Amino acid sequence: MTGHPDYEPHRFQSAVPYYARHRLDYPELLIRRVLAATGLVTGGRVLDLGCGTGFLALAFARAGMSVTAVDPEPEMLESGKSAAADAGLTVVWRSGSSFEMPSDLGLVDLVAMGRSFHWMDRPRTLNVLDQLIAPGGAVVLFDDDHLKAPENRWRDVLDAVSGRYGADRAPHRAARAAADYRCHESILLESPFRRIESAGVVVTRELSADDIVGYAWSLSVTSKQALGERADAFEADLRQALAALDPSGRFREVADMRAVIARRP
Repeated sequence: MTGHPDYEPHRFQSAVPYYARHRLDYPELLIRRVLAATGLVTGGRVLDLGCGTGFLALAFARAGMSVTAVDPEPEMLESGKSAAADAGLTVVWRSGSSFEMPSDLGLVDLVAMGRSFHWMDRPRTLNVLDQLIAPGGAVVLFDDDHLKAPENRWRDVLDAVSGRYGADRAPHRAARAAADYRCHESILLESPFRRIESAGVVVTRELSADDIVGYAWSLSVTSKQALGERADAFEADLRQALAALDPSGRFREVADMRAVIARRP
């Protein structure tokens, strides 16, 4: 482990089959807004750092960018390669992380991070990226903010059940709950990339209880790998709680898909 108290490169290994299927993808409109804000044109060089199964890598490749995707988990990379091949998209897939960056990447115009920046030593990563991002380039942090809405009550149920299985004690969750935790924007303001703007698109989708269980399996704190022999009990408890919330088994999700765009002054 290097540079982050909760860094474990293979924590998502068992989550791979569920990640691409049950996590929210980034809408095309959001990608277009980021490209417009950053001025990237066809062929722009994009690095997807902590790419997972390649949501952002595929989106930027689809938009005509030249994309390299980096992740420490081989099965995530294999999933991304398969998805790119199915879509007829060209992406260069590389093993690595913010702690072990491939040495031959060359300069890029944009570094995208989707739901991954919190796993990194954030100030150190931004200093490393300052050497990698070409003049005029940008760092873009993508995330999903689940809005306080009746449609999202299933998330309260998931949080309550996962909390009983120790999810809140995970170091990264405990750090975010601490009084001295600093948001990403606060870290960016003390970095070379301190000119910040944001873009967002609100999305909604229908979910079943199976979808919510699959989403839980995609999370580091409630993956089958993390839960081990408690996984079956967790699933039973979650399904029982969801049935109590809505016996029909039909749910909705509402999220603000956000991009924080950071550039040098």
